[in-house]
Amino acid sequence: MRQKIHNKVKKLRTDRGLTQGQLAAEVGVSRQSINSIERNRYVPSLALALDFARVFDCPIDDIFELETKK
Repeated sequence: MRQKIHNKVKKLRTDRGLTQGQLAAEVGVSRQSINSIERNRYVPSLALALDFARVFDCPIDDIFELETKK
């Protein structure tokens, strides 16, 4: 069984009027890391996911979703 994680980072970021650089500064990573996460090329660590939840003021489940394929 394969699992893939989808995220709503880009939508949440743009809804709040943040640039990738601004979000990167808030969570302590590079702008390139934010870009990779938004494009589903990189799955962030739990610590980084918690930072996103803090910045966006919402539960992690509202940001990241696990998709299971058989």
